[in-house]
Amino acid sequence: MLEDLKRMLGLSGQKDEELDQKLEWILYATTSRLKVLLGGIDPGNDLDYIVTEVSIIRYNRIGSEGFQSHTVEGESVGFLNSDFDSYMDDIETYKRTKNIDTAKGGIRWA
Repeated sequence: MLEDLKRMLGLSGQKDEELDQKLEWILYATTSRLKVLLGGIDPGNDLDYIVTEVSIIRYNRIGSEGFQSHTVEGESVGFLNSDFDSYMDDIETYKRTKNIDTAKGGIRWA
């Protein structure tokens, strides 16, 4: 997943251990947060695209953490409340198809 993230960020081919560690941490933190949204269930490969896309958002927000908006030289950028907001429909659909009931702490057995 690291190589996919680097490719999407235009960083593929770069050999930078510090950058790789930063990106690995972003991937880990994003996966961990998604797992919480799924009630503790490991998202597996089905939701890798969400992990990658949210990791891109988080990478691009470095230096702007905690801001709701950021203005530089007249250009203003607004941020969503949660980096996962755009993916909540996908997450809810995934939970329904996998019978995940987070209100009850995990998988709902039919």
